[in-house]
Amino acid sequence: MPSLDIHNPGMPDLQFVLFVSALCTADLTTVNVPADLRAEIFDRCWSLIHTEAPPTDRKERVLDLRGGTELTLEACLSTIRSLLADAGIRTLTWDHPVSEPTRESTPAAKPLIDRLGRLYPDPPEIVDPENPASG
Repeated sequence: MPSLDIHNPGMPDLQFVLFVSALCTADLTTVNVPADLRAEIFDRCWSLIHTEAPPTDRKERVLDLRGGTELTLEACLSTIRSLLADAGIRTLTWDHPVSEPTRESTPAAKPLIDRLGRLYPDPPEIVDPENPASG
């Protein structure tokens, strides 16, 4: 079962915030964060970025931090960690089978993806319970 230490996630802060917000809005039944806390985490982070109320449609509940600043990121990071810590959650755990991509890359992104593939020809070491990276 995948897990993520909220204080030492082993990833950049931006990736951590986006990953946790995605876990909070995913329709997972096996994540160890209660649904009401997941909604609160997303809603609080949303309110740090936007002036309007958080969307109620699940498909629109996505954080977009591109217009934010380093301060916005730090506020979201602090919010996530404090809400989880207050709930006694130090490690996030979830179970979800690895799924296929839902769409192809855009034609404009294809040259960059090809270049990255030449720079890093070895498969990435990611959490993939069905196909662990060999090392």
